[in-house]
Amino acid sequence: MPYFLLILGLATLVVTGDLLVRGAVGVSNRMGIPPLVIGLTVVAFGTSAPELVVSISAALDGASGLSIGNVVGSNITNILLVLGFPALFFTIDCKQTGLRRSTSFMIIVSVLLIILSIDGVINHVDGLIFLGLLAGYLLYNGFEANKMRKRGQNIEELMEEIEDAPEDPKKIAIYLIIGIIGLPLGGKLTTDSALDIAAIWGVADSAVGLTIVALGTSLPELAAGMAAALRRHSAVAIGNAVGSNIFNILSILGITSLIVPLKVAPNFMAFDYWVMLFIAIALAPIVFMHRAIGKIEGGVMTIAYLVYLVVVFQIGHELAEGLPIG
Repeated sequence: MPYFLLILGLATLVVTGDLLVRGAVGVSNRMGIPPLVIGLTVVAFGTSAPELVVSISAALDGASGLSIGNVVGSNITNILLVLGFPALFFTIDCKQTGLRRSTSFMIIVSVLLIILSIDGVINHVDGLIFLGLLAGYLLYNGFEANKMRKRGQNIEELMEEIEDAPEDPKKIAIYLIIGIIGLPLGGKLTTDSALDIAAIWGVADSAVGLTIVALGTSLPELAAGMAAALRRHSAVAIGNAVGSNIFNILSILGITSLIVPLKVAPNFMAFDYWVMLFIAIALAPIVFMHRAIGKIEGGVMTIAYLVYLVVVFQIGHELAEGLPIG
């Protein structure tokens, strides 16, 4: 039953999260908000809604390991799997405008997370720091995107969600209602079933958050990455992956830690944070040299992700049994 409920919870998160985004974009369009602003705010926040709901739900249940693990695991999944797996079939070019800047900021934000976790807790002040940086990041991206638009450069990837938004008021209302009701329900189902599975498997809650829950909430990004690579819009795929990682840390951990301080489990400082940082740094040379992620790189990344899953569950068993990590 916990496995079925986990699948049901993740599916509910994905579907209702998408409906909430489309409904919110529909409302914004009817209010006359510029499409560029909608793309950088409503869509950006809305696509992170499943991870946010799971993290808040887990934190309120006292499962900080699951809450942080969902974010860190999603960031690792976004690079190794969301980029690596599609690269097995289609070459991913790393030439998107602003990608160097975003990759550098992703590394900086990852380092900041490690620094703020040294004291063993991500508290309210840390949350305010994250959200302040997020506001600055959005403003800067807004200025840059506006300059691109004025120069006639293509920002089509930013507008795709907006073009698919409903226009009929009744349809907008239905989307919003389903999203508002369904997201918390999906988050609760996912959190409770993930904790049950952790108990059944005899692992720490962080292990489930880093793997199953993170993979589940990253499935939309994986599907989008495959679709983008198939349409030869691979620059969109890597841009979305890097942007999602930035948002995961700044918005999800920022908002969640404002509600409930998050206790940092030992495995994060000993292993998982450093894996997240290492793969972010490893991506930088590819981006800065405008190299492509081909079949060989994609194979290495996908295998590395599978190895990471095995190691995480081993550490999860050690934590659950009270053994020292390693």
